[in-house]
Amino acid sequence: MSENFVIDRENLLGKTPSESAVEMTELVLPNDTNLLGNLLGGRLMHWIDIASAMAASRHSNKIVATVSVDSLDFRHPVRMGELVILKARLTWVGRSSMEVMVKVYAENIKSGKTALTNKAFLTFVALDDNCKPTPVPSLHFETEEEKKIAQAAEIRHLERLKRKSKEE
Repeated sequence: MSENFVIDRENLLGKTPSESAVEMTELVLPNDTNLLGNLLGGRLMHWIDIASAMAASRHSNKIVATVSVDSLDFRHPVRMGELVILKARLTWVGRSSMEVMVKVYAENIKSGKTALTNKAFLTFVALDDNCKPTPVPSLHFETEEEKKIAQAAEIRHLERLKRKSKEE
């Protein structure tokens, strides 16, 4: 068998979403805000990309590349001085691609209140040492909620494939 086709089966046995989950916290500083004192959307998108890439890398044990952002909903502004808590976890895997859901919360330091501000779905591909797509471990669900999210993720995956075929 050629070296290009050798697969590390031990690494592909599968993982649960909680095994690769990432929680990242950032403090919103003046340089992160717009003229209204709200967190810049681009800064938040950067943090979302980082948190979700870390989850995908933890799952695959590979370097990953962002393939798509399916959705990013802005529900509530985040103010300067608040904490931003990003919770990223895998929702679906294919052969070499992975979907990650990121939920973003704002926490007011003074009151301790938290609010869900954003939710995003991103897709990544795992890369080998030659920057080529490489197989990833399967995803094993622990809860009914994870299975439900995975079913919706499968639909998003099919929609991505439809969009891609229309563009080609």
